[in-house]
Amino acid sequence: MKLCIFSGTFNPVHNAHLAVADFVIEKFGFDKILFIPAYKPPHKDFNPQMSNHRLAMTKLAVKNNPHFQVSDIEFMHEGKSYSYLTILELYKKFNIDGKINFIIGTDAFEKIETWYETDKLKTIVDFIVFPRSFNSVNLDYLKEKGYNFVQAELPFNNISSTDLREKIARQEPVSEFIPCEVEEYIKKNELYGYKKTT
Repeated sequence: MKLCIFSGTFNPVHNAHLAVADFVIEKFGFDKILFIPAYKPPHKDFNPQMSNHRLAMTKLAVKNNPHFQVSDIEFMHEGKSYSYLTILELYKKFNIDGKINFIIGTDAFEKIETWYETDKLKTIVDFIVFPRSFNSVNLDYLKEKGYNFVQAELPFNNISSTDLREKIARQEPVSEFIPCEVEEYIKKNELYGYKKTT
């Protein structure tokens, strides 16, 4: 199986995430895109209840695409969600054709050398790097250091989870940015400061 993973906090998952995954399936012909919400993201505040909400929202967002699947692999242990350890588990779990591919934004990829076991990580995955700003970023120096990657030709989509959370807290409409099932879930569970009107 040709597998590509999309790991992140997905807080919340939005249409730009889905557009990236659609592009990767069409461009590279993977059998499956595996969305992996981080249970306990390094360097971020941790809320176990919110982690479960993020997992549920991601499942709702991808449920109608047969090429997309959500994994709760990082919920199986209570430690921090390190990509290297997760990918080792995936190689044991799936019959992988070639290397696992890893979707990542330019902002995160520029910091890849600070990641847990980065020298081992770069030997077991190939990266697909997406723009995270309107400005192009030169990442050739990482190729010279042994990181194998391609830069995707998808135009930057200026949707951020941070902005969405702020819009939701202000009760502003977000239906053009997130799947309707996810918006309904947020409202039902009053996430991100959303308050139901009586």
